[in-house]
Amino acid sequence: MRSALRSPSFRRLAAALAASQCGDWLYNVALLVFVFDRTHSVLWVSVTTVMRVLPIVVLGPLGGALADRFDRRRLMILSDVLRAALMLLLTVVVVSGAPVVLAPVLAGLATAASIAYPPATAASTPKLVPAADLPGANAVRSVIGAGSVLAGPAIGALLLTLTDPAALFAINAATFVLSALLIAAIPAGPAFAPAGGAGEDPLLRQLAEGLRELRRHPVAARFVGADILCSVLYGAETVLLVLVSQQDGWGDHGYGLLLAATGAGGVIGTALVSRLGRFSRVSRIVAVALLAAGAPLALMASVPALALALVLCAVNGAGAVIVEVFTETALQQQLDDAVFGRAYGFAFPASIGGIALGSLIAAPLAGLLGLAGALLVLAAGVCIYAVVLITARPASRIAVVPAT
Repeated sequence: MRSALRSPSFRRLAAALAASQCGDWLYNVALLVFVFDRTHSVLWVSVTTVMRVLPIVVLGPLGGALADRFDRRRLMILSDVLRAALMLLLTVVVVSGAPVVLAPVLAGLATAASIAYPPATAASTPKLVPAADLPGANAVRSVIGAGSVLAGPAIGALLLTLTDPAALFAINAATFVLSALLIAAIPAGPAFAPAGGAGEDPLLRQLAEGLRELRRHPVAARFVGADILCSVLYGAETVLLVLVSQQDGWGDHGYGLLLAATGAGGVIGTALVSRLGRFSRVSRIVAVALLAAGAPLALMASVPALALALVLCAVNGAGAVIVEVFTETALQQQLDDAVFGRAYGFAFPASIGGIALGSLIAAPLAGLLGLAGALLVLAAGVCIYAVVLITARPASRIAVVPAT
């Protein structure tokens, strides 16, 4: 990761991501607090969350098509500017006492304004760092994402003790302005230019080309499947770890510690990426990482001590992040740049959708099979898929890091 950050352009991109993502999670806390204070309804909070997440799942493929047609640097700047403007409008809604329904609507529009950002970032990263530093660069992006999930809500909660949601929305607008300035400071050039594969074809045909590109590379597609499973696990853990903590008498603080341990494991996983990437059988590495993500869940229902549960969660988090980084790198290296955005536009939303799916199925599984049964079924499904990766055809040899 240090090597990747030696590139000034990638350093600015990473700083932009850190500013905007941390602000985004900070504002999420204020958004939900504002909606609940105005409505006193958990249903309204749920609707707001859905409105905030749904656009990236539904419109993600369109964002990929945009990243294949237009200059990616300009798309990222435009996205930041639009989101800053929408955050300022949200600030006005709070200050003016406008109808609360505008809050989830503006939150959804802000998410919609970001749909081209992930594929544009993923497509540009390989052109900003040397090939050998690509896994490290993706690990940096993963650390920023995980760190933002931890730091953003914590900062947001602290600020809410000192001020009101309107101030946090304004702060989030400022983070998007900062992000736009950092991206604008990166010299324009071929690193952000699309390969021109989108052409003038109808949108549906363009999107179909993205799906065909994924099918043309079965190894990358299998990695995407592994990444989606890790997302499903995470979504399920946000529900089931509450039950684990209650069952074992660790209380609310135990639940927080378990999630924090998962995040800490993710940081450890990023530190292992560069070393693991030097092995040639990347499919086996991803399979073992997937086993590390899934197998600990089978033990969580009967773990005798919190310390051991924290270790299991850390192993889970490390495995999931290793899968994520290697999936990202495989996509960047294997997919044709002319259709990369459209292919990534399906892979990334699918991963986000996996989190939602996991959180939705966790409670019914626990009700049907009990806590231990639900954890065991999830772990078994992930481990079976890992075995599929291990037994994959030899074509799974891909060089995520050039041999040295």
